[in-house]
Amino acid sequence: MGGPRGLEVRDVVVRYGQRRGRTGTTAVDGVSLDVAAGEVLALLGPSGCGKSSLLRAVAGLEPVAGGAVTFDGSDLDGVPVHRRGFGLLFQDGQLFPHRDVAGNVGYGLADRPRAERTERVTELLSLVGLDGFGARPVAELSGGEKQRVALARSLAPRPRLLLLDEPLSALDRGLRERLAVEIRAVLHATGTTAVFVTHDHDEAFTVADRVAVMSAGRLLQVAPPEELWRAPASRTVAEFLGYQAFVPAPDGLLAVGPAGLRVEPGAAIDDGGEQRWPAVVVATTFRRGRSEVTVDVDLGAGEQRLVALADGSVPAVDDKVAVVLDRRGCAVVPA
Repeated sequence: MGGPRGLEVRDVVVRYGQRRGRTGTTAVDGVSLDVAAGEVLALLGPSGCGKSSLLRAVAGLEPVAGGAVTFDGSDLDGVPVHRRGFGLLFQDGQLFPHRDVAGNVGYGLADRPRAERTERVTELLSLVGLDGFGARPVAELSGGEKQRVALARSLAPRPRLLLLDEPLSALDRGLRERLAVEIRAVLHATGTTAVFVTHDHDEAFTVADRVAVMSAGRLLQVAPPEELWRAPASRTVAEFLGYQAFVPAPDGLLAVGPAGLRVEPGAAIDDGGEQRWPAVVVATTFRRGRSEVTVDVDLGAGEQRLVALADGSVPAVDDKVAVVLDRRGCAVVPA
């Protein structure tokens, strides 16, 4: 028989503004993907790429113009939002200001016996790190605490699938990074099948078991985070992930990542086969514990403004330096 089959999306199309005689705007263009039971999949892409439209189509909030969405083998065509058994978590959390924390978390459990409801709320508040917060008014909570409450509320009815649409984008970076780790831990602890929409690479790589990269309504690649980073399927995927330059290589293009270049003082001299180029320093920045040097350099396809790392002393603006390729920070992509 086998276990639950999870989410299956087949050739899904979502269009807006479609009327008689007008095709409208295609937001999702023939996307197919699977999310196994208990798996967390991130939909990653820039604003307007169709990732939120796809999530809304799975939720039943947007009509599907083509293709099919099924869960555990059952076609969801015509099934209203409230009968899909899915949980939703959005950017603002959408908490009820007139209810306390416990009242918000237990909102979807109104049909359960009081003792069961209380036990479930207590369990989830502990899971999201809010022990003892049940009686707190939500107005007194910080942004991060509100999103923890929203996450607990979305998990309370034990949804078959949890859909999270940019749930951390309104928070500052440090808090986003901490909550991303916590969300992954909570989803795995509860065995929740989830789709997490984000434009932030770090969030996607932290939260998800696999990452699906979208662009212009299409799905470009689906892979575990490390595989996606080390082996982008195309130059487009590599550019979106932050690879900053592309150098011809025998088996394709060598995509140079944020840590793929380092600077050394003096002229570029070939000593032992390293790929080195002369460059001029434009700016220096200390960020996230490392010195980043912006340089003007020609890697063989015309002068570009790129970022390299300084291993030791940081050169000054207008210094002439050597830029050295570090293949540990690079990946090969098809030409």
